[in-house]
Amino acid sequence: MAKRKRRSFSAEFKAEAVRLCQVGDRSITKVAQDLDLTETALREWLRAAEVSVGETPPEALTSAERDELVRLRREVKRLQMEREILKKAAAFLREGERVKFAFIAVEKAYFPVSVLCDVLGVSRSGFYAWSKRPEPRRKASDAQLAAEITAAHRRSRGTYGSPRVHAELRAKGLCVSRKRVERLMRERGLEARRKRRFRRTTDSNHTMPIAPNVLGRRFDAKAPNEAWVTDVTYIPTAEGWLYLAAILDLFSRRVVGFAMSEQNDRALALAALERALRARRPASGMVHHSDRGSPYASEAYREALRERGIVASMSRTGDCYDNAVAESFFATLKAELVDGKSSPTRDAAMASIGDYLERFYNHARRHSYLGYLSPVEFELRAQVATFAA
Repeated sequence: MAKRKRRSFSAEFKAEAVRLCQVGDRSITKVAQDLDLTETALREWLRAAEVSVGETPPEALTSAERDELVRLRREVKRLQMEREILKKAAAFLREGERVKFAFIAVEKAYFPVSVLCDVLGVSRSGFYAWSKRPEPRRKASDAQLAAEITAAHRRSRGTYGSPRVHAELRAKGLCVSRKRVERLMRERGLEARRKRRFRRTTDSNHTMPIAPNVLGRRFDAKAPNEAWVTDVTYIPTAEGWLYLAAILDLFSRRVVGFAMSEQNDRALALAALERALRARRPASGMVHHSDRGSPYASEAYREALRERGIVASMSRTGDCYDNAVAESFFATLKAELVDGKSSPTRDAAMASIGDYLERFYNHARRHSYLGYLSPVEFELRAQVATFAA
């Protein structure tokens, strides 16, 4: 077997890999396998991320203090397990014992049976009696798979349809057909949230300079920071409109910068751009595509692009397909987060959107264009692949 070439990973790469372990439902072993990392290295990165700054060294404690520390850590670990189980089992708390037992049978590989039973309010003896009870093999298998499907749908915040749920199960190592997933989801009334038609917020009635359409609908970037697309949408709240400006990297469809404000103006667009530039530091020559809105055509915005050597590109008049990726992203966000919900304040909407973008969309949501990987995992795999090239 050829010796693996020594690889050096950046602090950002390590942080993103740790984040994948924390936000998803895959084991550390599975994440390491998917990213072509050693499990030892990934566990070391996780331990480093969990170390508290300024923590008292164990050798400086008395025997009684060490015993108390051990007890507290066990209690914290138990509370963390209960919290994770509750997040997964929320859809099963009002179900009957059989459904709960099927869920426990699935999750016992990750949590102690005693803790699972306590959280779901069932007895251990009842679970073990159920597990030994003869039952038609297919029915038992369907019950366990249905528990996995419901948990995956719950983790997606109720947004996934059968293709993404199927990809989620395959990522966990479950060999199951998509038709079977469709059937079990249909029987339980689980479905994806539907997108509605996108409405534009562009104000192109101005006399400022317009950049040519350099991008030309070439949405298949071959590397990160080769081309970005950006746009603005509005979110309704009880206090009035909240405007969201977002910038996506076409390579991974990752949101690399965003900003929110009650005004749809140049300052909003610039705030999203500045955040993206701080996070990604693109090289000169990258293409930046937008619509013809006045914030993007303003002198301040064009100067910000020129300073970084970024090439400005704009859609043709009234042609929504020229910026289809950005518009599709906003349609997804509204379908999965905004539609059917009412935010009492702009601050509440900002918190909800920020959580969706940073915790779910970038790190966990499976994107069909990326082979049902999340944007962050797609980028990490691409980085690892460069070491093997």
